[in-house]
Amino acid sequence: MPTNEIIPNDAIESNDELYERFTFSVDKGQEPFRIDKFLMGRIEGATRNKLQAAINAGMVLVNGAEVKQNYKIKPYDQIIVYSDMSPESTEVLPEPIDLNILYEDADLMVLYKPAGMVVHPGSGNYTGTLINGVAYYLRQQHPDIDESTLPRFGLVHRIDKNTSGLLVLAKTDKAVRHLAKQFFDHTVQREYRALVWGVPEPPQGTINAHVGRNLRYRKTFDAFPDGDHGKEAITHFEVIESFNYVSLVKCVLETGRTHQIRVHMKHKGHPLFNDDTYGGDRIVKGTIYAKYKQFVDNCFALCPRQALHAKTLGFVHPTTGEQMFFDTELPPDLAGVIEKWRTYTKGHTGSFE
Repeated sequence: MPTNEIIPNDAIESNDELYERFTFSVDKGQEPFRIDKFLMGRIEGATRNKLQAAINAGMVLVNGAEVKQNYKIKPYDQIIVYSDMSPESTEVLPEPIDLNILYEDADLMVLYKPAGMVVHPGSGNYTGTLINGVAYYLRQQHPDIDESTLPRFGLVHRIDKNTSGLLVLAKTDKAVRHLAKQFFDHTVQREYRALVWGVPEPPQGTINAHVGRNLRYRKTFDAFPDGDHGKEAITHFEVIESFNYVSLVKCVLETGRTHQIRVHMKHKGHPLFNDDTYGGDRIVKGTIYAKYKQFVDNCFALCPRQALHAKTLGFVHPTTGEQMFFDTELPPDLAGVIEKWRTYTKGHTGSFE
């Protein structure tokens, strides 16, 4: 299975962790030179396509700021090149891990990832990830398969560690290319369920704001509605049910940026319930009463992660051309906390005391 075709950078969302891989200080006598060409001559094995993808993803900083591909370096520039793959270990070690496979054929497999499981090895999570389990599973079928023949063992998209739901993985190089292009072209159907703080007004709409790495805290992401940083990101939302101070929302992704729904809903003033990265792990809407605080704390304990679930997934089969569609029920922790809010709201039709 040859792998000489480059998958679009947008197709695989970046990891949550960043690692400083290379640093360069430009000499005082350096002539103006495009940054991609400059780095090609200094990083072994780097290709122009890979470097340009890294620059576009904000993984190359010059004097602490993101630059464009055509930036020309100047004397005394300080360049840092980041990677989302750990420098200590990028190898995927096959491990026997229980996988919840909902569908499988010769080309692909659709899996259900539980909350708390990391998709791909990274900082502090070199083993026990979904891809470690997939690598073991596929090697039972094809003993000669490895990352050189099937990069990242068919991973064409990700969901966050503490998000539950559906993932599709390719089993052949052809399927990788076909599925990755569908993600790149934004033709994949993805619907999420999110419990958010507050009641969005209007109750349905579209959030169109670039998503990129926070300019100060590089491990988190931010919304840039003016489009001056990050990449285009579009989320369609609709309130399904409101519980006074939180709402169950349907989110449909048009694009698939890292943390997109979490960042967009925070940008709109409605962070996800119990999202400890984007401010949802505290009381955002509600009263000062002790009973209410205790109720919220009990809800946090019942759903100890951001309340987000990748509910549906639809795509075109890479070989048959058939439209594939998968749907899942809400996991017990998310369904439980929603029912808890529903019951509590019925019992407190007035103020929450």
